[in-house]
Amino acid sequence: MKTILLYSMLFFCGFSFSQTTITGTVVDDNSQPIPGANIIIIGTSTGNVTDFDGNFTITTNLNPPFKLQASSVGFETATEDITAPNQKVNFILKEGNALDEVVISASRTPERIFESPVTVERFGLKEIKNTASADFYDGLENLKGVDVNTNSLTFKSVNTRGFATFANNRFMQLVDGMDNSTPALNFPIGNLVGMTETDVLSVELLPGASSALYGANAFNGILFMRSKNPFDHQGISASIKRGMTSQEAAGDNPYTDLSFRAGYKFSEKFAAKINFGYLKGTDWAATSETDKFNENNTRANTDYDGINVYGDEVSANIRSEAPASVKGIIPDVVVSRTGYNERDLTNYNAESVKSDWGLYYRPWENDFEVSYVGKIGTGSTIYQGTNRYNINNFFQQQHKLEFKNDNFFLRGYIVTDKAGDSYDMVFTGININRAWKDDTQWFEEYIGTYAAATLGGATEEESHAAARAQAESGRYLPGTPEYQAAFNKSINDPDLSTGSKFQDASKYYHSDANYNLSHLIDFAEIQVGGSYRRYSLNSSGTIYTDLDSPIDYSEFGIYTQIQKNLELKDDLELKLTGSIRYDKSEFFDGFLSPRISAGLTVNQNHNIRASVQTGFRNPTTQDLFIGLDAGRAILVGSAPNNLDRYVRTFDVSEEGQTIYGQDETVTQTGRVAYENSYSASSVQELADTGNPAVLEISNPDIIKPEQVSSAEIGYRGKFENLIVDFSAYYNKYKDFISQEVVVSPYYGEVGTPLSIAAISNDDYQAYSTYTNSKADVNSYGASIGLSTKVFGDFDLSGSYTYAKLDFDRNKYPDFTTNFNTPEHKFKASFGNTELIKNVGFNIAYRYSDDYFWEATFGNGLVPEYHVVDAQVNVKIPSFKSIFKVGATNLLGDEYFTAFGTGHIGSMYYVSWTINNL
Repeated sequence: MKTILLYSMLFFCGFSFSQTTITGTVVDDNSQPIPGANIIIIGTSTGNVTDFDGNFTITTNLNPPFKLQASSVGFETATEDITAPNQKVNFILKEGNALDEVVISASRTPERIFESPVTVERFGLKEIKNTASADFYDGLENLKGVDVNTNSLTFKSVNTRGFATFANNRFMQLVDGMDNSTPALNFPIGNLVGMTETDVLSVELLPGASSALYGANAFNGILFMRSKNPFDHQGISASIKRGMTSQEAAGDNPYTDLSFRAGYKFSEKFAAKINFGYLKGTDWAATSETDKFNENNTRANTDYDGINVYGDEVSANIRSEAPASVKGIIPDVVVSRTGYNERDLTNYNAESVKSDWGLYYRPWENDFEVSYVGKIGTGSTIYQGTNRYNINNFFQQQHKLEFKNDNFFLRGYIVTDKAGDSYDMVFTGININRAWKDDTQWFEEYIGTYAAATLGGATEEESHAAARAQAESGRYLPGTPEYQAAFNKSINDPDLSTGSKFQDASKYYHSDANYNLSHLIDFAEIQVGGSYRRYSLNSSGTIYTDLDSPIDYSEFGIYTQIQKNLELKDDLELKLTGSIRYDKSEFFDGFLSPRISAGLTVNQNHNIRASVQTGFRNPTTQDLFIGLDAGRAILVGSAPNNLDRYVRTFDVSEEGQTIYGQDETVTQTGRVAYENSYSASSVQELADTGNPAVLEISNPDIIKPEQVSSAEIGYRGKFENLIVDFSAYYNKYKDFISQEVVVSPYYGEVGTPLSIAAISNDDYQAYSTYTNSKADVNSYGASIGLSTKVFGDFDLSGSYTYAKLDFDRNKYPDFTTNFNTPEHKFKASFGNTELIKNVGFNIAYRYSDDYFWEATFGNGLVPEYHVVDAQVNVKIPSFKSIFKVGATNLLGDEYFTAFGTGHIGSMYYVSWTINNL
């Protein structure tokens, strides 16, 4: 009996722990291996990924029969029956099309692009391999309807459907569910501290308002970047890219981009990965000496403010500053100090160093997973906001803990940053000037010399030349020890009256959750979720009004979505989606954001969709709490408790003291900008006409959330070899958030003679306020994309995008929309992934119509441009390597995408990628 029991136990133990091993290959219909294909046992989370040669192995405790599925981006999915242990399976995947690719972003659930209820663009492993751009992030600008504005070599700003600035807080960027925006600036800084190319699994882009699912900042669109999970993507992969950038202003400079990834599955329960990226280059130099406000002015003009010349922002009306004894011979003109060129205030170093790691645990060896991900990054770049900033040794880190399975996720993360050695280049120029001669002395010498020269018989031109020569005596010249000492002192001093250092150690905490009830409810797919965020601003008073202590505030949101598929006929299917979200900031009333969409699929080849939704965005951290002297104006946020936090003392003119009995100084708070101010345009009109009747009281309202109502229609279709994707939208905005420049007199209530006298005596301060426009703002546009095969296996695609702003500029001259988007864009791509065996190529072309750029740094026309990028790649399977030779802006015609930035030159590179599936 014992013997029988012993054998029975051994039999059952052996049965319990028997394993089935399946091996095989995945190839395309040309018998070429497909690396990186996903292999999974249907109904489980057990799977693997093919290696560089298309081979795979899966070991499971399941006993046959079961089904095995193979899938890869750009190919149709295939399924095979497993009927015996140790079976060998060979999958042949037929090439699919872009509409068959699966996305998650549109509905927070997997679905084909073809069936998505809204417009969505995808950039996967195949597209990354074939892009002619320098890296995957730059490759996004070839997507339909997408704008990529180049701030600098390492800072690109992605946007859709208009209203683009580099401080793009209308557009979200998520990396594995984590917001990539910086706590200090409240917007993403490109991919400076983002993902490494060897870890990118896919990129999805959702144009237009998405507040119904993703909250307040998902106003213009969202960029989703997903990385590779080490349970599915194992091994070591690396990429090295070397080349050079070429620009007329900066010359030819070396460029290096390295990335490394290691992922390992220790068991069915535990896996880990680590990534590292390094980029080094020279930024696009910004060297324009054109006057910001009058393109006909040169440095010979008395009041000159060069676009990329800093320090000349300090100016004064010399008659107003002149003592009474000589006032009669001093002309009524504005004179500015002599500035320094930007190239003397930065070394144009472009650098990015980043690393991330992840620990992944599946305690029950199924779809339930616990993960910890950490990310750190540092770098140097140029950022253009109100001024131009050298972001040097900027540091950002993120830490995330997440619990998830196929039906839910719960995650929490923290994002912190440090400004490092960053500084404001405009104030660096200003305060180098002040280091060798303060403003008061400089203008006194100018006025005194001008008066003496005039009395000596000099002409006005000769008097100005003599006056500037005297005032400039003692000027520190770039390259001298005195200049370098003043430069170093300025960039290490956070007080903007004497220095230019940019300080920050802000952070935010975020948590969000989603639960899909589809496994519990049959009649429809229902999801519920929510999020919470808490900000902690800590710039030590250099950006925000947080000199005494950090500023903390929070917001939250909850949402639900229901989706139902209705089979109307065998060849007719209707998908209905409805969602609604409630969001609440502690400063504002709550908002509801509903979305309704319908998609009708006909004959499996045609899909017609329509959606209507509302969206909103809360004012940003800068809108609420900024308190920054930007030179031409002081930026003051309009949170109710911020108006009295900004305090500044100003000197009153001699006339104000002697004639109107004012004290030598006056102290103002930010409240005067909102409660005692004139519009800036009317103050300028007073200066031009001398008529006080033209003055208009401004007193802008404090800010509140902005709203948008959006309608969209679209069509996706397959016509034999032709794929069509079309969409059109119309957006209507309410309470459009904008900045309005106002002027506050040092004395007198606006509308009184005393305040008019203050304006006439130049006793006033300009403020840039954050408010909501009373203007009706609408925008509309459309995009169409076509793709096909020509000459056999050659890929040909093209897209056209139209965007239009509907706004009465004449009625609201002080209001800027920052639309900053070309009316017409055209993009095309031509290539072949297998021109000959293991050799492919791609050529990409982009055209942009001219458009007017307006932002706080300056306004100006961006001319039309044509850009051609190209690459040739060679795959060497025996080395598991891909070599690529490429060039961006191959035509060499330099262009720019925003007023004030450096001209974009060409880049030439050679890359070697190893084992990157």
